[in-house]
Amino acid sequence: MGTPNFISAQRGLSRDSIKMLAMVTMLLNHIANVFLEPSRLLSIILIDIGYFTAPVMCCFLAEGYQYTRSKKRYAARLALFSVVSEIPYCLAFSEMMNGVRGISFCGMNMMFTLLLCFGVLAAEETIYDLPLRRMCMAVLLFLSLFSDWAVTAPILTFLFGKAGKDRRKTALAFGIGAGVFVLLNYPWQSDLGTLPERLLYGAGMTAGPLMAGVVILRLYNGKKMEKGKAFSKWFFYLFYPVHLLILGLIRLAVS
Repeated sequence: MGTPNFISAQRGLSRDSIKMLAMVTMLLNHIANVFLEPSRLLSIILIDIGYFTAPVMCCFLAEGYQYTRSKKRYAARLALFSVVSEIPYCLAFSEMMNGVRGISFCGMNMMFTLLLCFGVLAAEETIYDLPLRRMCMAVLLFLSLFSDWAVTAPILTFLFGKAGKDRRKTALAFGIGAGVFVLLNYPWQSDLGTLPERLLYGAGMTAGPLMAGVVILRLYNGKKMEKGKAFSKWFFYLFYPVHLLILGLIRLAVS
């Protein structure tokens, strides 16, 4: 399979560098969600910055699906870490009950969402019967309703898989993903002030996904980190549950 035509070896950021940036933006988002009042400007900015992460993960999932040596092992890793991450995820994001911080089920974590996204790619590749494939896609989308980045992440991954090596289609996927995300997650019933303020709030929500598109389309060089590949691979899997566990324990300690 050839190199995507939007990649240039002269550009400066490897896949691991972009993933590291995505981990930082995710951490900022989670810190804001766990510790800051949602109406504060700083909280809104940090949360919007964190929307950079999921489109990056979906894009690299679609790319990795094509290049992985074993799709079964890839899916197994996602399944394993979706299980490992669930308690830390709920520990970090459980709502306060009766004035006390505790732990309760608050949906499935992003690793589970990525597992569903993997299923979308697998269904598209292996199920030749169109009605059956559509039914499987519908089931995967339905399951995503109970997880982080519901519906948007599977749609993004599907579009990235369809885009393949095409630059325009990849850019369109980022744009559609940003639009779908805002439509599904914008607090339509909330009083956010004047029309310009509401438009600014919506624009902020699109900033992260669109910036993810800019970084990947303009800066990604198509390479992995040259040294420490094994460490890098497992670091990205482990960072998600470990940082959530730390945030959750701090949340309990200061509540």
